[in-house]
Amino acid sequence: MKITRLEQCETLPIHMEGVVGAIKQVPIGRADGAPNFSIRVFTLEPGGHTPHHSHESEHLNYILEGSGEVLEGEQPRPVRQGDFVLVKPHERHQYRNTGDVPLVFMCMVPSSYE
Repeated sequence: MKITRLEQCETLPIHMEGVVGAIKQVPIGRADGAPNFSIRVFTLEPGGHTPHHSHESEHLNYILEGSGEVLEGEQPRPVRQGDFVLVKPHERHQYRNTGDVPLVFMCMVPSSYE
């Protein structure tokens, strides 16, 4: 069993094409022996965003702090603290922080994706 807090997790800047102002933390993942699912937490600074992309597995997301939008294909959809988001397999999407404070969201994926 593992019990941790987000502030205890390593903060990793994300350096990849299409990413601006984003960091990642992995409170629970493959390195902890999680056989099926990983939980990642992304923080986007104001004006920051993830790549506009798709992937083979679903992502289950929960907005912890802030507000912004998620592109569903090319269509922006507003999100804010307390919202859950299902990104289906092969669905093109992008998270954008359109607010004045960090947008923090939890992203649960299959451990094999981690």
